[in-house]
Amino acid sequence: MANYEAGQILDGKVTGIQPYGAFVALDEQVQGLVHISEVTHGFVKDINQHLTVGDEVKVKILNIDEQKGKYSLSIRATQEAPKEQPRKQQSKPQNSQVKSADENTTPAGFNTLKDKLDEWIDQSKERENTFRK
Repeated sequence: MANYEAGQILDGKVTGIQPYGAFVALDEQVQGLVHISEVTHGFVKDINQHLTVGDEVKVKILNIDEQKGKYSLSIRATQEAPKEQPRKQQSKPQNSQVKSADENTTPAGFNTLKDKLDEWIDQSKERENTFRK
């Protein structure tokens, strides 16, 4: 068996794909698993959209369980993390929702709660004043 250690970055070949990850051969005797969460940065719904059997991939060894002979691998760890831009784009819809609430363009169900909030705050203040006397 080859002498591998955690932290190494190697070239491998995808030998099998399961819903939970991909098996990657490091050499003739050793293969490891790239869990679906380690395929790429971001959420992976279907691993088949990212990998196919026979693909040559660069992997990093995350962990080696020598007793079980299992290698945990990551493709994501060999890639540069995406810039902050994608997360900001995702948060824009949330910001626009908040903005629309300020402009009173939210659905009626939310307006009812918004209207009630002022009433509840006033009730709370009245109770505080009652207890302080």
